[in-house]
Amino acid sequence: MLSINKEKPRSEENLFSALTFRFLPYWPLFLVLLMFAGGAAWAFLKYYASPSYQISATLLIKDEKKGINDPKMMEEIDGFTSSKLVDNEMKVIQSRILMKKVVDSLKLYAPVYEKGQFKATSAYTTSPVRIILRNPEKATENPQIDFRYNKDKNQVVIGSTGYDLNEWVTTPYGEMLFTENPARSGVPGGPLYFAIVNPRRVASELLANLTVEPSSKLSTVINLALQDEVPQRGEDVLNYLIQVYNDVAIADRNELAAKTMNFIEDRIKVVESDLSAVEDEVEQFKSSEGVVNLDEQGKLYLQNVGDNDRKLTDINMKLAVLKNVEAYVVSKRNTVSTVPSTLGVSEPVLSQLLQKLYEAELKYQALSKTTAENNPMLLATLDEINKARPSILENIRNQRENLLASRADLLATNIKYRSALQTIPQKERALLEIGREMTIKNNAYSFLLQKREETALAHAPTANSSRVVDMAQSSVLPVNPKPIQVYAVAIFLSLALGIGFVTAKEQLTSKVLFRSDIEDNTTIPIISELSDVKRKKNALFTEPTEVYVIEQFRQMRATMGLFGRSFNRKKIMVTSSIAGEGKSFVSSNLAYSLASSGKKVALIDFDLRSPNASQLFNCYKQTGITEFLTEDIDPQAIVYETEFSNLSIIPAGTSVGDHTELLLNGKLEIFFAYLEKTFDYIIIDTPPVELISDAYLLAEYCDATLFVMRHAFTPKSKIKHLNQNHKLKAVSNLGIVFTGVKARGFIKGDYGYGYGNIYGYKNTAKFQRKEVANNETLNVNLKKLINYNTSNTAPDLDPQV
Repeated sequence: MLSINKEKPRSEENLFSALTFRFLPYWPLFLVLLMFAGGAAWAFLKYYASPSYQISATLLIKDEKKGINDPKMMEEIDGFTSSKLVDNEMKVIQSRILMKKVVDSLKLYAPVYEKGQFKATSAYTTSPVRIILRNPEKATENPQIDFRYNKDKNQVVIGSTGYDLNEWVTTPYGEMLFTENPARSGVPGGPLYFAIVNPRRVASELLANLTVEPSSKLSTVINLALQDEVPQRGEDVLNYLIQVYNDVAIADRNELAAKTMNFIEDRIKVVESDLSAVEDEVEQFKSSEGVVNLDEQGKLYLQNVGDNDRKLTDINMKLAVLKNVEAYVVSKRNTVSTVPSTLGVSEPVLSQLLQKLYEAELKYQALSKTTAENNPMLLATLDEINKARPSILENIRNQRENLLASRADLLATNIKYRSALQTIPQKERALLEIGREMTIKNNAYSFLLQKREETALAHAPTANSSRVVDMAQSSVLPVNPKPIQVYAVAIFLSLALGIGFVTAKEQLTSKVLFRSDIEDNTTIPIISELSDVKRKKNALFTEPTEVYVIEQFRQMRATMGLFGRSFNRKKIMVTSSIAGEGKSFVSSNLAYSLASSGKKVALIDFDLRSPNASQLFNCYKQTGITEFLTEDIDPQAIVYETEFSNLSIIPAGTSVGDHTELLLNGKLEIFFAYLEKTFDYIIIDTPPVELISDAYLLAEYCDATLFVMRHAFTPKSKIKHLNQNHKLKAVSNLGIVFTGVKARGFIKGDYGYGYGNIYGYKNTAKFQRKEVANNETLNVNLKKLINYNTSNTAPDLDPQV
């Protein structure tokens, strides 16, 4: 087998070297992209991007849950101030209704701009006028309305019409009021125009740039931040937002107090009228009925009725208790259960009898579990139980009779009180009802008078529910856009585009580009890598003058071992998978390289269908292989000497076409036997193996086979089929020649599609001329060494090489 060094270069041993190897050859592309991206970033920052400033303010919310509240005196005076929660107040500050109030206050729905060379800028602080719309919600949006300010006439001119300041005027864009700009601090640098924008859209855009967040979890201080192109406008927005927030809170409190005061005043009038009517009724009733004081009589009656009712209730309770006890005694079956309570019954005998019964039953229950039914103690206990029950029932019966008698007496007394009730004058009852109503009216009137005073105090000036810690202030330098970030994005995009271009160019292709594409798909060794050489189409073969081409074929000879003394591979076949891969270039240059070393070399053009090698040496359609195989011709007759020393050419013949069958007539043995005796090396140029089987027939006569693959030409699918080609596996000493390898990228150096060391001979013309001279001297020395081997005469070698 052919031996080669398969050790890969260090450029593939680590990530950094791999990236350098892959992308460094394209550094001009990356440089151009970086310059373009940098210029675009600079232009963006210079002419397009509008710098924005950070405006911030700090607000303290009085949250009683976090220890911030009004003084006690203020709490007692102001009964309409509700507790505040920081989270809720943050949402209120970010509400659309508050921001819309800010937009309406600052007239941001009609912003004024200055025209610039590349972009328009806000004229918030340079415009001489401010535009106010009568109905901004209903106004039609307009992105640009040009105007100019006539200072002499104090007018705003739109088109050809002038409009006075501080007067409502009708314009083609609606009713407007032009006033002096209170925020003006400079003069405009270009033509002015204003736009009409829906206030709700302006409020939404401001809210999108507004940030409200607490300074810490335990703090009631909240930070407000806003980004704006105009620092003054941003400060005005935040200051007005805080003012509107406080005004709305105060307005809500005052509105609630006013509504409460109106309600109280109305109720006081109604109660005063009702109370006056009741007092008149009492006065009329007493004067007409002659009533002086019936309170004592009424009190006595009520006291007696109350005592009677309490006694009846007590008797009914005792009767209920006796009923429960009787039910308990009657329903017992010598089982132990809780004795009902005798609360309210003051008979101690009954309690004692019940306790005695309970203890006897408990004793019986215990004995029944450990003794027999006829046990004397068990029987005695049962007899005790049976005797106790009648006594208890008798006691209950006696008590019930007494209680029933008492209840009858009380009922009789009640009849007497009922008669007395009938004798009470109806006028006393009416007087009591009138007095009760008058008391209710007096209490309601006093309550309303107190609340009226409290409500009046709520209108007194009190502290707000929030306090401004820091008013709005803008940053000194703009916060956006950040040049470092813009340039970083530009660099990233340029590198990404460059990497994407290189990756797409080299990876998204079906052709073989890298040596690794071959090594990853087949085990056949790569003998050599040959650089791409520009040759004119249909030109004759000329002696190569490129030093790197000469050196590459020298390396091929060394790799194949053609310099060894014991080398016995004289017949070398050159083939490929498809046409156009450069096998004729490889075979002709290899033959020339061997011939230049002093060896006799024969180049055979066995590509009988497309004899490119014959054309290279100007032997196209001359007597050759086809004539030798079909006619009785001596092999020496078809061997032609070339203009190059030691190099002979055997053309394909005059008949170009399919002559595969001729290869089997047996004359090839005679032909190759003659060549082996005559020449040191035999280079055989064959047709592609994918299309024609000639190469397989000739392989048995050859000692080594070079399979040519061309960079950016051979399909990758052909490499994958090599390991599956059984006929090709039978070929002895098969090696791959990777030809047509071009330099990657835009520079010439050690970064090729192969291992990269094949471009080191293309550096300078001076180096090439020196190598050509050395090569000629080397050839002379080699010839002298060959003569020394045959004549044993010491050669006179040139010491420069």
